[in-house]
Amino acid sequence: MRRSGTFARQVLLVRVGRRDGDLRTGTDVSLVEHPYADRRYRRYDAEIEAIVPVSPALAPAGPLDEPAAMSIPLLPGERTMTRRMKFALVNACTLASLMLGMLAIFLAMQGEVRMAALCLIACVAFDGLDGALARKLNVASPFGAQMDSLADMCSFGLAAPVVVYASLAGTVPPAAAAVACALVAACAAIRLARFNVSPKDGRFFCGVPTTMAAAVLALTVAIELPVSGKVLLGGVALLAFAMVSSFPYAKLARLVKLPPWVWLAPVVGALVDIRLTFALIVVGYLLSGPVLWLRQRRTV
Repeated sequence: MRRSGTFARQVLLVRVGRRDGDLRTGTDVSLVEHPYADRRYRRYDAEIEAIVPVSPALAPAGPLDEPAAMSIPLLPGERTMTRRMKFALVNACTLASLMLGMLAIFLAMQGEVRMAALCLIACVAFDGLDGALARKLNVASPFGAQMDSLADMCSFGLAAPVVVYASLAGTVPPAAAAVACALVAACAAIRLARFNVSPKDGRFFCGVPTTMAAAVLALTVAIELPVSGKVLLGGVALLAFAMVSSFPYAKLARLVKLPPWVWLAPVVGALVDIRLTFALIVVGYLLSGPVLWLRQRRTV
């Protein structure tokens, strides 16, 4: 301990400020010579010239070899003025869906529930339009896909539950309505995130898509489906769980290709009683997922 203390004092008393072998006047830390200053300690391979404190908060003195930042274009491929205008048109449809969702929230807060539901239906129309235009005009891009997901979350994951909550006011306890609507928002977020990272199937959806769920909720409010508040609350919760389920649901393109006689019954039913026909179509579509799932398991 005594020897190490002597070495520490020797280090603290070392002269600093050497430059080019010369010793500048007035730069000595101390002019006191220690009797053991000439003793060399062979435990260390090199003499200690100076000790300079280094702060971890300071940046390194030398330049860092960092790769140059690369900007990723929003529109891949040829960037002509025509393609940029097409790209702007597609994203304008996406933003229109987002703005209509915000308008639906504002209308629901003012008590205009049916108008808010019609705004949600317009959101569904613009959401389908931007994807169709992107494929038709050949301007599909990763940026557009992310924009579409964010707009869907705002319009269908947030605006739709707010409109449903406003429509349930006075018919069910507010806490129950809040839980059911919050469940729709949470399941919509999970559904959209899973869709972004999952492989795409051209025939079926994995769970009910958020667009279709929002359309069902909006039409339910718009046509004022004659059911009790508790039944409607249970339907909202069931629709939320259907979004995050693993049941396969047919895409709209496959439904359109069905034989014409299949569509005859819904058309006639809509002319007789549109509300009952709508309820039967929704229930039938929700039940088609478990039926297809059981059929696929039997074939495997």
